[in-house]
Amino acid sequence: MSDIEAHAKQLGRQTPMPDSPEAAQLDRVPNPHADTDYVARFTAPEFTSLCPVTGQPDFATLVIDYVPDRWLVESKSLKLYLGAFRNHGAFHEDCTVGIGRRLAGLLEPRWLRIGGYWYPRGGIPIDVFWQTGAPLPNVWLPDQGVAPYRGRG
Repeated sequence: MSDIEAHAKQLGRQTPMPDSPEAAQLDRVPNPHADTDYVARFTAPEFTSLCPVTGQPDFATLVIDYVPDRWLVESKSLKLYLGAFRNHGAFHEDCTVGIGRRLAGLLEPRWLRIGGYWYPRGGIPIDVFWQTGAPLPNVWLPDQGVAPYRGRG
C-alpha cells in the first residue's frame, strides 16, 4: 500500500456526500515537497450552507491558502467536506472559521488562511477572514482575487 493509499481513504472510490460536516472525513496525504515553502490554494466558488434561523440557503466563494508542512489535504475529501455544508445550518462566521480550524488541525500547516466571501443576507454582505498567524516572509502570497461586493456574479 502506498503512502497516498494509506492516507486518502476516499480517493478512487465511490463516496456518498456526507450527511454533515461533522460526519465528513477529511483525508491528508504526504507532501512530496515538505522541504520547500510554497502556497497551495483551493477556491470553492459555489459554497453553500443554510441560514440557521430561516433555513434559507447562503452562498459564498471560499478561498483557502496554506503553506503545507508534512501533509496536503486530499482534494476529493475536501470537496465532499465542503459539500456537506449544503444541509448544515450555521452562521457565516461559524462556517468560515470552523473550516479553517478543521483544516489547520488536520494538516498542521506552516500557515493557513481562509477567506469567506458571502453573498448578502438581509442586504448586507458578510465577508469572514481567518488565519493561523503571520504569513511566512519567504512565500509569494497572491491576493485572493475576490472583489469587494458590488453585486458579485
